[in-house]
Amino acid sequence: MGEMFDVDAGVRELVEGFRAVAEEERAPQMQAYLKSDLAFMGAKVGVTRSVVQRFLREHEELDAAGVVALAEALWATRIWECRAGAVMALSKRVKLLAPEHIDVIERLLRDSYTWALVDGMAMDVVAPLVERHPELNGTLDRWVEDADFWIRRTALLALLPGLRRGEGDWDRFARYADAMLEEREFFVRKAIGWVLRETGKKRPALVAGWLEPRAARASGVTMREAVKYLDDEQRERLLALRPTGRRGL
Repeated sequence: MGEMFDVDAGVRELVEGFRAVAEEERAPQMQAYLKSDLAFMGAKVGVTRSVVQRFLREHEELDAAGVVALAEALWATRIWECRAGAVMALSKRVKLLAPEHIDVIERLLRDSYTWALVDGMAMDVVAPLVERHPELNGTLDRWVEDADFWIRRTALLALLPGLRRGEGDWDRFARYADAMLEEREFFVRKAIGWVLRETGKKRPALVAGWLEPRAARASGVTMREAVKYLDDEQRERLLALRPTGRRGL
Protein backbone atom coordinates (compact mmCIF):
# COMPACT_ATOMS: atom_id res chain seq x y z
CA MET A 1 0.00 0.00 0.00
CA GLY A 2 1.26 3.48 -0.78
CA GLU A 3 2.72 4.98 2.38
CA MET A 4 1.07 8.32 1.72
CA PHE A 5 -2.49 6.98 1.76
CA ASP A 6 -4.38 6.98 5.05
CA VAL A 7 -7.36 4.61 4.85
CA ASP A 8 -9.19 6.03 7.87
CA ALA A 9 -8.78 9.57 6.58
CA GLY A 10 -10.01 8.40 3.17
CA VAL A 11 -13.17 6.94 4.69
CA ARG A 12 -13.82 10.16 6.61
CA GLU A 13 -13.34 12.21 3.46
CA LEU A 14 -15.75 10.07 1.48
CA VAL A 15 -18.37 10.02 4.24
CA GLU A 16 -18.23 13.81 4.37
CA GLY A 17 -18.53 13.93 0.59
CA PHE A 18 -21.57 11.64 0.56
CA ARG A 19 -23.20 13.60 3.37
CA ALA A 20 -22.72 16.86 1.49
CA VAL A 21 -24.69 15.61 -1.53
CA ALA A 22 -27.28 13.52 0.32
CA GLU A 23 -30.98 14.30 0.42
CA GLU A 24 -31.94 13.13 3.89
CA GLU A 25 -35.63 12.83 3.05
CA ARG A 26 -34.79 10.16 0.44
CA ALA A 27 -33.11 7.85 2.94
CA PRO A 28 -36.24 6.04 4.26
CA GLN A 29 -37.51 5.44 0.72
CA MET A 30 -34.16 4.02 -0.40
CA GLN A 31 -33.98 1.75 2.63
CA ALA A 32 -37.52 0.48 2.05
CA TYR A 33 -36.91 -0.10 -1.66
CA LEU A 34 -33.77 -2.14 -1.06
CA LYS A 35 -35.23 -3.88 2.03
CA SER A 36 -31.92 -3.25 3.80
CA ASP A 37 -30.88 -2.87 7.42
CA LEU A 38 -27.97 -0.61 6.47
CA ALA A 39 -27.91 3.09 7.35
CA PHE A 40 -28.81 5.39 4.44
CA MET A 41 -27.80 9.00 3.94
CA GLY A 42 -30.08 9.59 0.96
CA ALA A 43 -27.49 10.23 -1.79
CA LYS A 44 -28.46 9.31 -5.35
CA VAL A 45 -26.30 6.85 -7.25
CA GLY A 46 -25.09 9.46 -9.72
CA VAL A 47 -23.88 11.92 -7.12
CA THR A 48 -22.36 9.11 -5.05
CA ARG A 49 -20.36 8.10 -8.12
CA SER A 50 -19.26 11.69 -8.68
CA VAL A 51 -17.94 11.91 -5.11
CA VAL A 52 -15.97 8.67 -5.59
CA GLN A 53 -14.56 9.76 -8.95
CA ARG A 54 -13.41 13.10 -7.52
CA PHE A 55 -11.82 11.32 -4.57
CA LEU A 56 -9.91 8.94 -6.84
CA ARG A 57 -8.66 11.82 -9.00
CA GLU A 58 -7.35 13.54 -5.89
CA HIS A 59 -5.65 10.39 -4.57
CA GLU A 60 -3.47 9.11 -7.36
CA GLU A 61 -1.26 7.45 -4.74
CA LEU A 62 -3.98 4.84 -4.18
CA ASP A 63 -2.48 1.52 -5.29
CA ALA A 64 -4.06 -1.95 -5.37
CA ALA A 65 -3.57 -2.65 -1.67
CA GLY A 66 -4.83 0.82 -0.84
CA VAL A 67 -8.04 0.61 -2.86
CA VAL A 68 -8.82 -2.86 -1.47
CA ALA A 69 -8.21 -1.65 2.09
CA LEU A 70 -10.36 1.41 1.43
CA ALA A 71 -13.19 -0.79 0.09
CA GLU A 72 -13.05 -3.02 3.16
CA ALA A 73 -13.08 -0.02 5.50
CA LEU A 74 -16.00 1.57 3.66
CA TRP A 75 -17.87 -1.73 3.86
CA ALA A 76 -17.33 -1.92 7.61
CA THR A 77 -19.24 1.36 8.15
CA ARG A 78 -22.55 -0.37 7.29
CA ILE A 79 -23.59 2.81 5.48
CA TRP A 80 -25.25 2.21 2.13
CA GLU A 81 -23.46 5.01 0.28
CA CYS A 82 -20.12 3.75 1.62
CA ARG A 83 -20.76 0.23 0.38
CA ALA A 84 -21.92 1.49 -3.00
CA GLY A 85 -18.84 3.71 -3.06
CA ALA A 86 -16.62 0.71 -2.30
CA VAL A 87 -17.95 -1.11 -5.37
CA MET A 88 -17.46 2.03 -7.47
CA ALA A 89 -13.89 2.52 -6.24
CA LEU A 90 -12.98 -1.10 -6.97
CA SER A 91 -14.52 -0.88 -10.44
CA LYS A 92 -12.68 2.36 -11.26
CA ARG A 93 -9.36 0.86 -10.16
CA VAL A 94 -10.03 -2.69 -11.32
CA LYS A 95 -6.94 -2.69 -13.55
CA LEU A 96 -4.85 -2.55 -10.38
CA LEU A 97 -6.39 -5.70 -8.96
CA ALA A 98 -4.78 -9.13 -9.13
CA PRO A 99 -6.02 -12.71 -8.61
CA GLU A 100 -5.14 -12.64 -4.92
CA HIS A 101 -7.77 -9.95 -4.36
CA ILE A 102 -10.62 -12.30 -5.28
CA ASP A 103 -10.86 -13.51 -1.67
CA VAL A 104 -11.66 -10.00 -0.42
CA ILE A 105 -14.15 -9.52 -3.24
CA GLU A 106 -15.83 -12.79 -2.28
CA ARG A 107 -16.11 -11.70 1.35
CA LEU A 108 -17.78 -8.46 0.30
CA LEU A 109 -20.14 -10.32 -2.03
CA ARG A 110 -21.20 -12.64 0.78
CA ASP A 111 -22.03 -9.61 2.89
CA SER A 112 -24.00 -7.79 0.16
CA TYR A 113 -27.49 -9.34 0.31
CA THR A 114 -28.84 -7.20 -2.54
CA TRP A 115 -28.67 -7.04 -6.32
CA ALA A 116 -27.81 -3.34 -6.01
CA LEU A 117 -24.34 -4.24 -4.71
CA VAL A 118 -23.87 -7.73 -6.14
CA ASP A 119 -24.52 -6.83 -9.77
CA GLY A 120 -22.01 -3.98 -9.91
CA MET A 121 -19.40 -6.12 -8.20
CA ALA A 122 -20.08 -9.01 -10.58
CA MET A 123 -20.01 -7.08 -13.85
CA ASP A 124 -17.64 -4.19 -13.11
CA VAL A 125 -15.12 -5.87 -10.80
CA VAL A 126 -15.22 -9.66 -11.10
CA ALA A 127 -15.81 -9.75 -14.87
CA PRO A 128 -12.79 -7.68 -15.94
CA LEU A 129 -10.62 -9.39 -13.33
CA VAL A 130 -11.53 -12.85 -14.64
CA GLU A 131 -11.09 -11.75 -18.25
CA ARG A 132 -7.55 -10.58 -17.47
CA HIS A 133 -6.77 -13.61 -15.34
CA PRO A 134 -8.45 -16.72 -16.84
CA GLU A 135 -7.16 -18.85 -13.97
CA LEU A 136 -9.96 -17.27 -11.92
CA ASN A 137 -12.50 -19.21 -13.98
CA GLY A 138 -11.92 -21.91 -11.38
CA THR A 139 -13.36 -19.53 -8.80
CA LEU A 140 -16.47 -19.06 -10.94
CA ASP A 141 -16.76 -22.85 -11.23
CA ARG A 142 -16.77 -23.04 -7.44
CA TRP A 143 -19.18 -20.13 -7.03
CA VAL A 144 -21.74 -21.60 -9.39
CA GLU A 145 -22.26 -24.49 -6.95
CA ASP A 146 -22.31 -22.30 -3.83
CA ALA A 147 -25.19 -22.47 -1.35
CA ASP A 148 -25.49 -18.66 -1.43
CA PHE A 149 -27.66 -17.69 -4.39
CA TRP A 150 -26.01 -14.26 -4.58
CA ILE A 151 -22.69 -16.00 -5.22
CA ARG A 152 -24.32 -18.17 -7.90
CA ARG A 153 -25.79 -15.03 -9.47
CA THR A 154 -22.34 -13.43 -9.46
CA ALA A 155 -20.85 -16.39 -11.34
CA LEU A 156 -23.46 -15.92 -14.07
CA LEU A 157 -23.27 -12.13 -14.31
CA ALA A 158 -19.46 -12.13 -14.35
CA LEU A 159 -19.77 -13.65 -17.84
CA LEU A 160 -22.29 -11.08 -19.09
CA PRO A 161 -19.98 -8.21 -20.20
CA GLY A 162 -17.98 -10.39 -22.56
CA LEU A 163 -21.06 -12.04 -24.03
CA ARG A 164 -22.75 -8.66 -24.43
CA ARG A 165 -19.83 -7.58 -26.62
CA GLY A 166 -20.37 -10.61 -28.84
CA GLU A 167 -17.33 -12.31 -27.32
CA GLY A 168 -16.96 -14.00 -23.93
CA ASP A 169 -17.12 -17.56 -22.70
CA TRP A 170 -20.42 -18.84 -24.05
CA ASP A 171 -19.62 -22.49 -23.36
CA ARG A 172 -18.99 -21.76 -19.68
CA PHE A 173 -22.17 -19.74 -19.35
CA ALA A 174 -24.18 -22.43 -21.16
CA ARG A 175 -22.84 -25.05 -18.77
CA TYR A 176 -23.69 -22.94 -15.73
CA ALA A 177 -27.14 -22.02 -17.02
CA ASP A 178 -28.02 -25.59 -17.94
CA ALA A 179 -27.13 -26.74 -14.42
CA MET A 180 -29.23 -23.98 -12.83
CA LEU A 181 -32.09 -23.83 -15.30
CA GLU A 182 -34.59 -25.32 -12.85
CA GLU A 183 -33.55 -23.10 -9.95
CA ARG A 184 -36.37 -21.86 -7.73
CA GLU A 185 -34.54 -18.68 -6.73
CA PHE A 186 -35.87 -15.65 -8.63
CA PHE A 187 -32.54 -13.78 -8.76
CA VAL A 188 -30.81 -16.75 -10.37
CA ARG A 189 -33.64 -17.30 -12.85
CA LYS A 190 -33.54 -13.61 -13.74
CA ALA A 191 -29.76 -13.63 -14.17
CA ILE A 192 -29.87 -16.55 -16.61
CA GLY A 193 -32.52 -14.77 -18.67
CA TRP A 194 -30.62 -11.49 -18.53
CA VAL A 195 -27.41 -13.00 -19.89
CA LEU A 196 -29.36 -14.81 -22.63
CA ARG A 197 -31.18 -11.58 -23.52
CA GLU A 198 -27.96 -9.59 -23.86
CA THR A 199 -26.23 -12.37 -25.81
CA GLY A 200 -29.24 -12.52 -28.11
CA LYS A 201 -28.73 -8.93 -29.24
CA LYS A 202 -25.68 -9.96 -31.28
CA ARG A 203 -26.13 -13.74 -31.57
CA PRO A 204 -29.86 -14.48 -31.63
CA ALA A 205 -29.47 -17.81 -33.43
CA LEU A 206 -27.06 -19.03 -30.75
CA VAL A 207 -29.52 -18.17 -27.98
CA ALA A 208 -32.55 -19.58 -29.81
CA GLY A 209 -30.73 -22.79 -30.60
CA TRP A 210 -29.69 -23.24 -26.98
CA LEU A 211 -33.15 -22.48 -25.64
CA GLU A 212 -35.13 -24.73 -27.98
CA PRO A 213 -34.39 -28.09 -26.29
CA ARG A 214 -34.59 -26.45 -22.85
CA ALA A 215 -37.70 -24.28 -23.14
CA ALA A 216 -39.84 -26.73 -21.18
CA ARG A 217 -37.36 -26.70 -18.26
CA ALA A 218 -36.75 -22.95 -18.07
CA SER A 219 -38.79 -20.72 -15.79
CA GLY A 220 -41.15 -18.09 -17.15
CA VAL A 221 -38.87 -15.39 -15.72
CA THR A 222 -35.90 -16.79 -17.63
CA MET A 223 -37.83 -17.22 -20.87
CA ARG A 224 -39.43 -13.77 -20.85
CA GLU A 225 -36.02 -12.15 -20.51
CA ALA A 226 -34.24 -14.50 -22.90
CA VAL A 227 -36.53 -13.98 -25.91
CA LYS A 228 -36.79 -10.18 -25.77
CA TYR A 229 -34.38 -9.50 -28.63
CA LEU A 230 -35.17 -12.54 -30.75
CA ASP A 231 -37.30 -12.06 -33.84
CA ASP A 232 -41.05 -12.64 -33.69
CA GLU A 233 -40.87 -16.11 -35.24
CA GLN A 234 -38.15 -17.30 -32.86
CA ARG A 235 -39.92 -15.80 -29.84
CA GLU A 236 -43.32 -17.31 -30.63
CA ARG A 237 -41.85 -20.71 -31.44
CA LEU A 238 -39.85 -20.89 -28.22
CA LEU A 239 -42.66 -19.69 -25.98
CA ALA A 240 -45.01 -22.21 -27.59
CA LEU A 241 -42.68 -24.99 -26.43
CA ARG A 242 -43.46 -24.14 -22.82
CA PRO A 243 -45.95 -26.45 -21.08
CA THR A 244 -49.26 -24.59 -20.84
CA GLY A 245 -49.35 -24.67 -17.07
CA ARG A 246 -45.83 -23.24 -16.72
CA ARG A 247 -45.93 -20.32 -19.15
CA GLY A 248 -46.24 -17.74 -16.41
CA LEU A 249 -43.86 -19.33 -13.88
